[in-house]
Amino acid sequence: MSDNHDRFARLFSPVYPRLRRFAHGLTGSPADADDLVQNAAERGMNKFAQYQEGTRFDSWMFRITRNLWIDTTRARGRRDARELPEAAGLAVGHDPRPATEARLDLGRAMEMMARLPAEQREVVALILLEGMGYREVAELLDLPIGTVSSRLVRGRKALLEMLGEATND
Repeated sequence: MSDNHDRFARLFSPVYPRLRRFAHGLTGSPADADDLVQNAAERGMNKFAQYQEGTRFDSWMFRITRNLWIDTTRARGRRDARELPEAAGLAVGHDPRPATEARLDLGRAMEMMARLPAEQREVVALILLEGMGYREVAELLDLPIGTVSSRLVRGRKALLEMLGEATND
């Protein structure tokens, strides 16, 4: 068992920063991204016996992360139907001024990205943030390349429109 754990850790370590960026792109929140990556790592370690040698470990972990995000989103939808939004509690006593200009810009960009539909957000995160190719994303998401391209174009256009809207404030 320890050998599998060590192999998983060796494979996971170089993928972690990319996986975290992807998770941040999906969730729009650093804390939620950390939780998502932690859950994905745990699931990956528990299911490592199912990993097939010769396949791309990073794609396998991105798929696990994406599936966990879908599960989380569905659960959140059911919970939100019964509870107040988490933001209502977080806003109490919160100082909205960011610490630095860079933080403000990143926060604004991630906020805008969070406003994209989920299918556009995940394609934008994988291609623009992670630098994956269209074919790789198509395989990962099990979509035709044309669909990936279309979602990227629509997502990019929506982000540019929001940036225009944000700069005109």
